[in-house]
Amino acid sequence: MSIPAWRPRAWRPSASAETHDLGGALLHIWPSYFAYVTSFLTIGVIWVNHHVLFTYVDRVDRPLLFLNTLLLMVVAFTPFPTRLVAEFLRRGDDEQTAALAYGITFVIMSVLFQLLWRWMSTGRRLVRPEIDQAALDDITRSYNPGIAIYAAATLVALASPLASIALYLAIALFYALPPAIFRYRSSSAR
Repeated sequence: MSIPAWRPRAWRPSASAETHDLGGALLHIWPSYFAYVTSFLTIGVIWVNHHVLFTYVDRVDRPLLFLNTLLLMVVAFTPFPTRLVAEFLRRGDDEQTAALAYGITFVIMSVLFQLLWRWMSTGRRLVRPEIDQAALDDITRSYNPGIAIYAAATLVALASPLASIALYLAIALFYALPPAIFRYRSSSAR
């Protein structure tokens, strides 16, 4: 007995969308576009912030490499919950479960990013000596709410899966901001 080879499923219009109406079929899959843009921007922001963090590194150690590997694993996993969200928001069933899976992925990613940063920066363990402490404090302040805001956006999926996806997009835009905007202004600067 031979096992059939797995092949990726080709996109097919749903039963309600006929092939003769490609425009309608493309409009029908708008959740796929929304999920893709949200995931792409989130991964892009992660890449930029990850790059910035590693420009501050003086040396690496084994725990940092493992934390970085775990973070990469979650980033590489992101297309799976993205596909779930795209599919189930479009179908209108189990969209809550799909949005929860998506959110849980981002919560885990946030936890790992936080652990990575804390391992690098606590006591300036792996940070280059010439890096200004204020820059490190800016990053810490910007990362502090990460786990909580991703968890809150995930809980919103219980009430509105689409709203939770919109919140994930807003969070990605929040983390696209430079960390220096979180710097405390001294009273003399007012």
